Amino acid sequence: MQALAHLYSPIGMLALRASDAGLHAVQFLDHDVPPPTAPADLADCLREPYHQLNAYFHKELIDFNLTYKSLTGTDFQRQVWAALAGIGHGRTASYLDVARLIDNPKSVRAVGAANGQNPLAIVWPCHRVIGANGALTGYAGGLVRKQWLLAFEQPQRQGALFG
Repeated sequence: MQALAHLYSPIGMLALRASDAGLHAVQFLDHDVPPPTAPADLADCLREPYHQLNAYFHKELIDFNLTYKSLTGTDFQRQVWAALAGIGHGRTASYLDVARLIDNPKSVRAVGAANGQNPLAIVWPCHRVIGANGALTGYAGGLVRKQWLLAFEQPQRQGALFG
């Protein structure tokens, strides 16, 4: 059975969904925002994701170490989502960088589409994927959130993922 929790973050309320199989989703909520879930009321399967996301927003954690449910998506989407985990905290990569990383350099637009379907916002850091010219491009959570997340990670930024 899937459990749900709500975590308040500096960029809005997050909905976390998990089961005993692992984390299913981290999504931004923009409408009908419920109150945050009290830590004492968390289902066991949500305790670690909730704790780690909270620690991230308090600058106490930079790398997530969570169990994920096998997520639905195409093989290509899952390749892209797995590649996102390789973009280190405080770093960025272009859509072309990600396409090359998955050995499919002509799939730049498809990489962008897969990013937009990322079910684990922040945890799989699609906010760290930017345009080849360094411009901020689309983000399912909105460009304001993407800009905030990149600035939030800025003190530890070390440049682009790929030299």
